[in-house]
Amino acid sequence: MIDDDVDLRWASAMRAAQAGDKAVYAALLREISLVVARYCRRRLPTAEDADDTVQDVLITIHKIRETYDPARPFRPWLVTICRRRIADRLRTLKRRGVHVDLDAASEVTFDAGVTNDAEGRMNAADLRAAIAALPPGQRQALEMMKLKEMSLAEASAASGVSVSALKVATHRAIAALRRTMGGGGS
Repeated sequence: MIDDDVDLRWASAMRAAQAGDKAVYAALLREISLVVARYCRRRLPTAEDADDTVQDVLITIHKIRETYDPARPFRPWLVTICRRRIADRLRTLKRRGVHVDLDAASEVTFDAGVTNDAEGRMNAADLRAAIAALPPGQRQALEMMKLKEMSLAEASAASGVSVSALKVATHRAIAALRRTMGGGGS
């Protein structure tokens, strides 16, 4: 169970890590890896899938550690990363023909405390409206690449748009949605 003291300690450790303290960062990763492992094992079909997902979570944290906002709680940021990597793993398993109970796996939350603040919740209707408001090329790229989960090659063949143009359009669409939905973005 993760209590508020642990969340505050992790937030402090991540601030130190962002400031360059490698020892604190290594200790933080070791500690959260244990919690993430338990979390993943409850939501994935095999221990191997869970272990692979833990590694994916840790790699993601390492790659995007600068996106953590020290003024906000650590746990919601970590939960979001875990949810996304678990969803990625479940999609991969499903594509391979492995039966996964997506309903059970969708109940992804940490044991204690609020995992998402009200500011971070998106209204589905608002998101649909924001997607509909995108320029046609960006909307098409987003729908093919992110919603239909097409590969770049598949989306390029289906739309007649080059791979590089699809990448740019998808990036711009996501950035526009982040701005529209209040998440910032580049």
